[in-house]
Amino acid sequence: MADRTSKNRSASTTISAPSSTVFAILADPRQHSRIDGSGTVRGSISGPARLALGSEFGVDMQMGAKYKITNRVVEFDEDRLIAWRHRGQHRWRYELEPADDGGTRVTETWDLSRYPGVLRIALGTLMGAKTQQAIEQTLAKLKQAAEADA
Repeated sequence: MADRTSKNRSASTTISAPSSTVFAILADPRQHSRIDGSGTVRGSISGPARLALGSEFGVDMQMGAKYKITNRVVEFDEDRLIAWRHRGQHRWRYELEPADDGGTRVTETWDLSRYPGVLRIALGTLMGAKTQQAIEQTLAKLKQAAEADA
């Protein structure tokens, strides 16, 4: 669902797997292409095998042209929260919380809140719908991967 005020984009799903299994996928940058719903993450990943606060990892990307991006983990709480950003001010955030059925509720957010108002609104307007679709597809792939790993 879109946040109309901030232009953040977010979606949630419940995964029938413990948070440690879900988090292990998110904290391993080599698995990001496995769960990428945008179709932009490519194979070559550099950086640590397990992310932590302050970790940097590089990713080969393709959105039209090929390019490489370096991300830094800016929020981290083991099995509960991980977020990273690149040179832009937006963050990709994954929040995990226990679900009633013993699984994990995962919320992915494209957080634009650190941009000034006009730029935040412009980015959200230009890329919001496509990003929302990618988030929903990523969560579906994350669900499939985590349930297979559990």
